[in-house]
Amino acid sequence: MSRKRYPEKRSKERPADKQRRQDGENPLFGRLLTFLRKQQEPSSLKTIIKGLALAEHEQQSVKEALASLEQTGRLRRNRQCWQAAGGESIVRARLSLTTKGFGFAVLEGNVARQQKDIFIAASALNGAGHGDTVQVQLISRSSERPEGEVVEIEKRAFTHLCGIYMGDRNLGIVTPDSDKLPFTVRVKRNDSLDAEDGQAVLVEIIDYGTPQRQPLGRVVEILGQPDTPQVQLRMAIQQFDLPRSFPAEVQAEAEALEPLTEAVGSRKDLRYLRHVTIDGATAKDFDDAVCVQKTQQGYRLFVSIADVSHYVQPGSAIDVEAFQRGTSVYLPNMVLPMLPERLSNDLCSLVPDQDRPAFTAILDFDQQGKRIGAKFTKSLIRSHCRFTYDTVNELIYLREKEARQAHKAHLSMLEKAKELAALLAQQRTQRGSLGFTIPEADIRLVDGKIASVSRLKRNQAHLLVEEFMLAANEAVAEHLDHANMPVLFRVHENPSPEKVKDFVETAASMGVELPKSSISPAWFAAVLAKTKNTPAEYVVNNLLLRTMQRARYTPENLGHFGLAAEYYLHFTSPIRRYPDLVAHRVLQNLLAKQKVPAKILPDGEELEAAGAFLSGRERVAVETERDVQARLAALFLRDRVTEQFDAVISGVTAFGLFVELVECLISGAMPVKDMVDDWYRHDSTGHCLIGERTGRIYRLGDLIKVRLVQVDMLSRKLTFAVAV
Repeated sequence: MSRKRYPEKRSKERPADKQRRQDGENPLFGRLLTFLRKQQEPSSLKTIIKGLALAEHEQQSVKEALASLEQTGRLRRNRQCWQAAGGESIVRARLSLTTKGFGFAVLEGNVARQQKDIFIAASALNGAGHGDTVQVQLISRSSERPEGEVVEIEKRAFTHLCGIYMGDRNLGIVTPDSDKLPFTVRVKRNDSLDAEDGQAVLVEIIDYGTPQRQPLGRVVEILGQPDTPQVQLRMAIQQFDLPRSFPAEVQAEAEALEPLTEAVGSRKDLRYLRHVTIDGATAKDFDDAVCVQKTQQGYRLFVSIADVSHYVQPGSAIDVEAFQRGTSVYLPNMVLPMLPERLSNDLCSLVPDQDRPAFTAILDFDQQGKRIGAKFTKSLIRSHCRFTYDTVNELIYLREKEARQAHKAHLSMLEKAKELAALLAQQRTQRGSLGFTIPEADIRLVDGKIASVSRLKRNQAHLLVEEFMLAANEAVAEHLDHANMPVLFRVHENPSPEKVKDFVETAASMGVELPKSSISPAWFAAVLAKTKNTPAEYVVNNLLLRTMQRARYTPENLGHFGLAAEYYLHFTSPIRRYPDLVAHRVLQNLLAKQKVPAKILPDGEELEAAGAFLSGRERVAVETERDVQARLAALFLRDRVTEQFDAVISGVTAFGLFVELVECLISGAMPVKDMVDDWYRHDSTGHCLIGERTGRIYRLGDLIKVRLVQVDMLSRKLTFAVAV
């Protein structure tokens, strides 16, 4: 049937947009603003021309550009001298572009908490690219969304990029591997390394070009065919500028370290305890071991964490490199570690039957699982067994006879651990701690090919370990806070009332009856409990998670909303997270009672700035992991166009539907323009699309059968249609 057509609604053009359109994006604007912003005093025309190294015949063009900038209020003139206007409205930010060409100036630190990100129109980028650090002039302070213009590019986000090469006799073109980089890079034939059409290459940018001229580069490495997981992984790593190896100085420093195998000084010898590690089957960096004893009062839990601080001294080459990385990044069949393997997989890893230095939290609990005591000590431990989650699940939850017979020596301790973990979980539930059940994708590579994409399987052994790690993190945070020791807390602030209100309205449209709303962990926990094991569970968990603020690191203890915890920090993973290493150093300073505490950060780093930086490094790691999942998901489905899948509707917009495949958690879109069986109206209140002729409704949370229509490897976007 034919669709109804309605006249397009014209959006009102902002004055700033109109002026920029009339200006025609004069390339001199950015250079003039950048130059004048740096001057202490107003500059004459002669000074400007000399400062920009312009030719004399360009004088008239400069005059016209100055007049235009003065007219729009971006420059002020004092007689025949000019200076940049509104210096107080200049902010420093990182530029994040969208696939449509416009972007946002992402603010950082305290400014980011007080002000929304700034909208930057495509015509106001002035040559800046995605990820660049820029100076932004505020144009409009709209309460809905402030608007600005890039006036200076402080630092380019990349000097190299990956892309697909296509060429002819004289000139090649590389299309960047990200649709957030809306340009191509010109490559002269003699700078192409004889790359072949369609190959993925690494290009070094020689000249960033101008708004009228594309960048110029040279191929420095041919990566291979882009339809392989290895090349896609390499391109993702390059896109996020992650290091693939350690500097020679760091490696040499790591190799020179001597293992500690004796309990000297105040370090306690705890090798007699039957510590065990419980990790994934492929793990190599074992940074935590546990042991549980029964006591007259209840239970005693030993959480022993690899003593990275013994080997990594503040300001050392290893320390500086670890700080810059911030965290390890885990990708399919690959880890980009924070520490060299000499440390992460050897000296610090709590491998079985080897003496290892540790930092042990000794926590006492009563019969109900309430903590009644906490002590901390440097220690020397020995792991008596390396367990996997699956094995522990078989031993104490599934109680499989063969497994229990094989590990008889550890059964008693593990049974006590099971009892204590259940009590700790009960305590957390009672105080309102949230238990999100967001499934994760598990991508398996075999012989360089994607063998499967499925739901990551979690069992009760995962929860047991999590309870013990949470208990240790809370105990250390409380101990350091009471001692007024500056440290990096892991804080999670209250969600905004507006987002909670939107969630309540959305849940109501899905037919989910909720408890009377209040912004408290207990209310959120009640919502999760009410929808557990129901068809709405997946969507409600995702929607509720979106109302939350992002957890971050800061010296200010603001509590952790999601855990309903007054005190929380990261202590249990110093092999892979730098904030945990900071916590170890601070705790050691407290135990040592030194008049002049030892340093806890590399030279020149301040704690508040370090918290913001390390929060940013964590975000980069998460973005990289998501990008890799999207790449490999697209590659996995590329040859499965026309196949049908079960899916859940995870989003509804006027543009169409967003769906997630049930079995493999791969996401995609169903554009409404392709739904040709009817004319669909978007009901924003009901979060659904309604067919005007058939009355068919597609609602958030519905299960539907879809057919794969298209896979776009560049954008990593998957397009689906309703299966007929």
